[in-house]
Amino acid sequence: MDTINSIILGIIQGLTEFLPVSSSGHIELGKAILGVEVKEDMLFTVVVHFATALSTIVIFRKDILELLKGLFQFKWNEESKFAVKVLISMIPAAIVGITYEEELKALFKGNILLVGCMLIITAILLYFADKAKNTKKNVSYSNAVIIGISQAIAMLPGISRSGATISTSVLLGNDKTKAARFSFLMVVPLIFGKIGKDIFSGELALDSAQILPLSAGFIAAFVAGLFACTWMINLVKKSKLSYFSMYCLVVGLIAIGYVGYQTYL
Repeated sequence: MDTINSIILGIIQGLTEFLPVSSSGHIELGKAILGVEVKEDMLFTVVVHFATALSTIVIFRKDILELLKGLFQFKWNEESKFAVKVLISMIPAAIVGITYEEELKALFKGNILLVGCMLIITAILLYFADKAKNTKKNVSYSNAVIIGISQAIAMLPGISRSGATISTSVLLGNDKTKAARFSFLMVVPLIFGKIGKDIFSGELALDSAQILPLSAGFIAAFVAGLFACTWMINLVKKSKLSYFSMYCLVVGLIAIGYVGYQTYL
């Protein structure tokens, strides 16, 4: 993969990791449109996911610092409760990711039909979430379990992780801004855990020819992630998810139509 394609896919990852349109689905669509096969697929995925996790930390640096200060008080305070909820929300995705790792990898091989169908499901979720009334309710422990399950389901290409978790949280009656905050923070430990696992697995290999494209993809994903994360928080607050619902519906139908056209040919 050359540097230009790496930048394009990095921007796609950075934007769609936070916008509720499925980063995994759009990466697969992007590779299909660009006509590229990412031979160093796992390494590229690790690099751009690290970039978006880093952009999350930058945007929520004050929240994370407050959370860490509260945890180091070693008391059962609000920060400790929030950390436990995040931990609970990680469990379903961690179980699915470890148990069905190979099966999930197989789905990320240009499966455009699956991406199209899952994007339509994302569109439906976003539509109903956008219609939900805003409240001041915090995410509860039982909510964290359900949101965690939705995050596990969002491991399918085409199901938006942020879209699924924010929509689920809002449909459970939680405050929209708090739902977005919880959604973005809950994925950071999971991403770093997955990155650590991939690094120590010994399956990642880097040669000098990959340094420039991977660096370009990292920077593109990081900058795009900063923009998208900030934008998404404001959009959720203003109940603008219906726009993304329509977008996912249109892209999903186009993807399904494309597969039908290719099959017919």
